[in-house]
Amino acid sequence: MKEDVNVNTVILLFVGLIVGIIVISLGGGGGAIYLGLLASVFKISPLSAAATSLVTSLPSVIIGSWGYYRQKQINFRIGNQMLISAIPAVVIGALLAPYIPEVIYRWALGLILVILGLRIIIRKGDRTSHTTHTLLMASMYGVLSGLMVGIAGMSGGGPVLAGLLILGLNTFQAVATSSYVLVGLSIIGALMHISGGQVDWQLGLPLMLGAAVGALIAPLLMKRIAKSSHAAMVQVIMAVLMVIMGINTIR
Repeated sequence: MKEDVNVNTVILLFVGLIVGIIVISLGGGGGAIYLGLLASVFKISPLSAAATSLVTSLPSVIIGSWGYYRQKQINFRIGNQMLISAIPAVVIGALLAPYIPEVIYRWALGLILVILGLRIIIRKGDRTSHTTHTLLMASMYGVLSGLMVGIAGMSGGGPVLAGLLILGLNTFQAVATSSYVLVGLSIIGALMHISGGQVDWQLGLPLMLGAAVGALIAPLLMKRIAKSSHAAMVQVIMAVLMVIMGINTIR
């Protein structure tokens, strides 16, 4: 039994490392990945999986965001607008979660992710100026991400990242600003779920440690990508992954 625990710990550390690198490089917190892993592989309850995924992703988004801040890539104007609208949505989502049928939530979330992913691919290349319209759009994406955090325990990175790309930020700035927004969302979401005593610390801590190390690597990796000719390709990959996540959520 003890040997099985040690093996699981090593696996969780490694998975956390890889997921931390990938999701912070793509502007997410990894909540959806952790949620799926904990619920499907380790068979813990959905409520415990939601709480553990949020707590697990928190250190990595903080570390990743700090790395992007040092590189001066965060757009605080749009990011703060998203946070202002997203934080109340987290609270509302958490209160509504027990009353929303799972099938309805899955379809709504899946369709939103698919539409946002397709919108990134077909959007016009010209940038949007920072007008009132831009800030209103940022608020809308903030509300969507806040509801994802509050209702399902996901990080909410999908709508945030999609919104930032659609609003005209380049790939590096969108990833950096998304990580910044997710810090605020993850803190609120984690506090609300921790208060319920549903966090599985035995599974969450190894994932958390691995993801924190991965988050240290991710901003450096994105800096190298931004200077290369592959930045546009990364944006397309982000959009395709969002569509795949949306389809997988509906299934």
